[in-house]
Order: sequence, then C-alpha cells, then structure tokens
Amino acid sequence: MQVSAMKKKIDFILNAREKSIGPEIVLQSLPNRDFRFASPFIVIHHLPPHHYPPGSPPERLKPHPHRGFAPVTFMFQGEGFHRDSEGNSGILRAGEVQWMFAGSGLLHSEGPGNDLLEKGGDYEFVQIWVNVPAIHKMDKPYYQQAKKEEMPLLFVEQGIELRLASGNYGNLKGPVKSFTPVTAAFGSVAQNKTLRLIAQEGYWTLLYVLDGKITVNQEREVSAHQLVIFNKEATEADIHTNSNAKLLYLSAEPINEPVAAKGNIVMNTQEEIARAEKDYAEGKFGILNS
Repeated sequence: MQVSAMKKKIDFILNAREKSIGPEIVLQSLPNRDFRFASPFIVIHHLPPHHYPPGSPPERLKPHPHRGFAPVTFMFQGEGFHRDSEGNSGILRAGEVQWMFAGSGLLHSEGPGNDLLEKGGDYEFVQIWVNVPAIHKMDKPYYQQAKKEEMPLLFVEQGIELRLASGNYGNLKGPVKSFTPVTAAFGSVAQNKTLRLIAQEGYWTLLYVLDGKITVNQEREVSAHQLVIFNKEATEADIHTNSNAKLLYLSAEPINEPVAAKGNIVMNTQEEIARAEKDYAEGKFGILNS
C-alpha cells in the first residue's frame, strides 16, 4: 500500500535484549548494536511483568550514582519505591511517572514497594534516560512525579488510554518539565483501534511496544519488545492495534552535542566521565545507606 508523503518512514525496528541490572533482568532496546543514541534518548529499559507472591523479601537496587541526565520511570503495573541522597523518597504507582534530574550528582536506590511485596502482585515499568544540554549537566538535582489524573489523555476514545507525561501534543501539555522539548506519552490501547500519532518535523520520534502487536502506516508489523525509530522527516504515523497493546511514545528535539556515557553517568567528554568517577569516589554525590 502506498504510504502518504506526510507519513514518517521507519528507519529501524530494534529488538530489545536482556540485560542484568542488580537483581533485575531488563529488556534494553536502546542503546542497541544497530543504533546507539537518539539524543536526548540515551537508554530505554523495560522491566517486563514480574509477579511477586505475598510476603516476598525486599528486592532493591542498591544506592548507585547518577550525573548529567534524567532517569524517567513510567510505571505500568504495581508500585515502585524511590529514595535519593537529596532527601527525596516516595512510591510510584501504576499509571504514574517519575522524573528525577540527577544534575551534578546524587545517589539513587529503587525497587518494588513494600506494600506490593507484602500483599503480592505484578510489577512492570519502563525507565528511560533523557539527556540534557551541556550547560545544564551540573545544575542542582530535582525530582518530579505526576499522578495519572494529572496527565491528559491524547485521545478521547474508549479503548485508548495514552496519557501525556511531558511536552506538548496538539493543544495538550504534560505536567512534567524538561530542559529541552520532550514529548512522552504512555498507556494501553485495545485491539482493533486505529490512531494517528503526530510529531514535530526534525525531532527524534520513537515508539516502544511493551506488549501486543501493532501495524505502523498500514505496512510494518511491530511486536512486543520492539522499538521503532522513525525518520525525522514528516509529522505523522498511523498505528493500528492487532491485539491489546501497551505503548510508550517519545518525541523530542535532538541535542546535537557529543555523548560520553559510562555506567550511570552521561556527559559530553571522557574527561568529564573521569571527573564524575573521582567525585563519586570522594563522596561528593552525597550519602544514601539503602
């Protein structure tokens, strides 16, 4: 079928691969051996549904350092616990989003919430790393969290529940703030729904399928655990759900600066990475015991 000139072409469809992070096995679709970065999007990790029986023991990523970017978590099922060396802590529940800007450096601990472990239930989230311009990398860290009802729906139609966490989409505006334009929406779409996603021409535009199968622009089928990287040209992509699906949609203005990434640090040069490692070793990222 001929695709309209207005439709965004697909540059890559990337398969997520398993990666071990502490006690968790996540699916990493970005960076990928076929495609590294779409800055500001540096990393995409999906923790697929994990069931905890009632009375499960604590399972948490130990305190670890971050500098120079924002880890952003979209909770799809269950609840997650968060604590950092800036004194922020809280519970992220299903349908909510957490945006933690690491800035000049902090320590971070995260994992399933105590209530989920005690009562039992399913746990699933996607965490992305959002880069920031060099001028802001050493700014003071800050923390944001948005509840489900604070995020507007992209479509007012039964069976489509995609909520706008950040950025602009048409006349809608997401509650979470970022240094550069970043549109992020996530949620579920029922089977046999057709919707048109819009994006600013020239932006990186990505679509990750957590679950289900979809067809993009009436021609390419995309399955669970695959990431679509769209061409920057054109402004629209048509999506049809071949089954019930869970999706994460991302579109952002490129940050055209060098990227140096190592461990949990994202800077512009290897010298800045070395400085971050030295600062961490000297205790300059703060104190966090658990």
